[in-house]
Amino acid sequence: MASDIQPQPQARKPCLLSKIEAFQEVVSTAVIIPKEDGVISVSEDRTIRVWLKRDSGQYWPSVYHTMPSSCSCMSFNPETRRLSVGMDTGTICEFVLAEDYNKMTPARTYQAHQSRVTVVLFVLEMEWLLSTSQDKNFTWHCSESGQQLGTYRTSAWVSGLQFDVETRHAFVGDQSGQVTILKLEQDSCSLVTTFKGHTGNVTALCWDPVQRVLFSGSSDHSIIMWDIGGRKGTAIELQGHNDKVQGLCYASHTRQLISCSADGGIVIWNMDVTRQETPEWLDSDSCQKCEQPFFWNFKQMWDSKKIGLRQHHCRKCGQAVCGKCSSKRSTIPLMGFEFEVRVCDSCYESISDEDRAPTATFHDSKHSIVHMHYEPTAGNLLTSGTDKVIKRSTVFKSAIKSN
Repeated sequence: MASDIQPQPQARKPCLLSKIEAFQEVVSTAVIIPKEDGVISVSEDRTIRVWLKRDSGQYWPSVYHTMPSSCSCMSFNPETRRLSVGMDTGTICEFVLAEDYNKMTPARTYQAHQSRVTVVLFVLEMEWLLSTSQDKNFTWHCSESGQQLGTYRTSAWVSGLQFDVETRHAFVGDQSGQVTILKLEQDSCSLVTTFKGHTGNVTALCWDPVQRVLFSGSSDHSIIMWDIGGRKGTAIELQGHNDKVQGLCYASHTRQLISCSADGGIVIWNMDVTRQETPEWLDSDSCQKCEQPFFWNFKQMWDSKKIGLRQHHCRKCGQAVCGKCSSKRSTIPLMGFEFEVRVCDSCYESISDEDRAPTATFHDSKHSIVHMHYEPTAGNLLTSGTDKVIKRSTVFKSAIKSN
């Protein structure tokens, strides 16, 4: 009987394939060249390098270009081989790479900002170059003419930027913890909405145009999944890092989110499950289980002749409870809590072993991550760290299933 051969991408422990060293300073951004055994890097040491794997198995720079100032970020479009590099000075320099990736030709320079460029994003469909800076300006230029089309002033400097081609919406995450959605036109923009769920600054954004979901990572160690397409205001929290989130990538073919943090942690989240919103924390002057007064409730303390207690909250139901009524800890993966959190006694009893089944896997990259890039065709992950090293690893593989 003939067998059906179906590629089924599966998550596995990231397996280190190669390391690239020889940098004088931290690598700001590095990306994998699709369908090529190569990597492009920009660094604080002012260099742009294109690394190709030689027959020896080692990566050697086929292009080594020194810029006048530190390189802060970049955007690479494989289809046009266009490389846009943001500079510490606020300038954006554009290059075109040769087909064999052995030569890089300057194409255009944009005087885009007054200070360090934080994110640059080339949108081929619109021929737009989007950029943000520590000068608190979000700008977009026409990449054909080099003309600035528009600018928008943000309340804090921007550290995350994504764009949806279909709706022309720009998602802008800033240091205040706010995410702003802007509708871009050829020479103007309008504010759609803003939302805030993080207690720290937004450090990374990732947009999935298929599910129409936006992921935001923060210095508060959390990730929030915002359901933009559902129009119901659903926001799902993911708690699985012990340090600030540095990068987010979504693997649409496996419906998995890859996140990394400054302590080197890499988490692969299964997003093909029905997740639940975390409840709002309820306000109360006394424990909503035993009715003992909290320490600020002087009247009830006096009337009952009881010492006031400290207030806590159950992460599952959101009720205000005392320490005695919330002595248990549990993971609640479908609510995004992959680590044990405080729950009230009654909620603890309601959580089954099946409810505690992990929906994420945890891995150690063994270096403090600054930037992460995922290349879906090969299932490879690239991380650059404060140790001035780039690491390339495999994350997903295809299995053959017979029916």
